[in-house]
Amino acid sequence: MTPPQRQRRSPQDGPPPQPAGPAGRKPGRGGNPERLYVVAGPDGERADIDLVTLIVARSPDPPPSATPEQAALLRLCVAPLSVAELSAYLSLPFSVVTVLLTELLTAELVQARLPVVREALPDRSLLEAVMHGLQRL
Repeated sequence: MTPPQRQRRSPQDGPPPQPAGPAGRKPGRGGNPERLYVVAGPDGERADIDLVTLIVARSPDPPPSATPEQAALLRLCVAPLSVAELSAYLSLPFSVVTVLLTELLTAELVQARLPVVREALPDRSLLEAVMHGLQRL
């Protein structure tokens, strides 16, 4: 039996076929729903977390029982990061990150903090000072 021979392409053959999927995405990254199911687990329970919730790790060292994604989350959360930033850094959808964070919250490995919200209406004296300053111009 002879080994298969490689055939040469001529320039008129065109470019090689591109893998199926959205343009600019690497094959197998974020497009595999089975992998996301395995990462998130079958129960998929979620805590009440939104995109701007800040997450801080209580300890940067992951426990031995942590999954690779949970360990990456713990290492990233040494400083407070929002859930949106974690989702972007890990290249995982928001829903999967919330499931992972829910498991870490129940194990008390991370702490969730609400973002600092400013008052809805500014102080009246500040508005009057700005108005008087604009009138002097």
